[in-house]
Amino acid sequence: MRWLVCGVLLILFSIESGAVDQFLIPEHNPKPIYPPALQRAGIIGDVRVSLTAHFDGSVSNVKILQSDHPDLAEATTAAIAQWRFKPWTIEGGKPAEQEVIAPMMFRYDSSPPLHLNQWINKLKCREFNQAIVNTADHDWIDLPAFHYTRAYLTNSFSVKTLSNERRLALIAKMNKQVPIIARQCLNNPVSRFARFLPEDIRKLL
Repeated sequence: MRWLVCGVLLILFSIESGAVDQFLIPEHNPKPIYPPALQRAGIIGDVRVSLTAHFDGSVSNVKILQSDHPDLAEATTAAIAQWRFKPWTIEGGKPAEQEVIAPMMFRYDSSPPLHLNQWINKLKCREFNQAIVNTADHDWIDLPAFHYTRAYLTNSFSVKTLSNERRLALIAKMNKQVPIIARQCLNNPVSRFARFLPEDIRKLL
């Protein structure tokens, strides 16, 4: 059975302006797509964006106020261009338009396996191999085992323990070795996946 790559995106949207009234109701607000290249590299970040919501539900004047990476800003802008709010009537003091500030948080999956490091350590190659054989080799980097290893290196404990430069370097090192790790697991189905991770990552699990 194929183990599908889970969604790796946690984006929170909230309207921060205290002036926003109940008439401003989201109707179609797709989340930004977390750029796959940034996910694979372990790059997380935040974006703050302002926009104008109009009484007909349309959105305009989208402006990036702050972004930790240009690609996150681009993903946010592309998503908000599709946003629509429920139209409202201009009466009872309701304005024709409303300014909104929305924070976007690009993070790894908020629901990884319980005790993620233990899950990685216990994962048998024979289980990992089930995903490999159903996945093209150029997509191995996105398999759950590698994704969750990156997520573990990016969780709050690891972030407090590692500098960002060190964390990103470890993820880059693992990503480079993905084909080697995968083939070692294929050749050693009774071993554990973690055995073939770079040593400096194994020490952190």
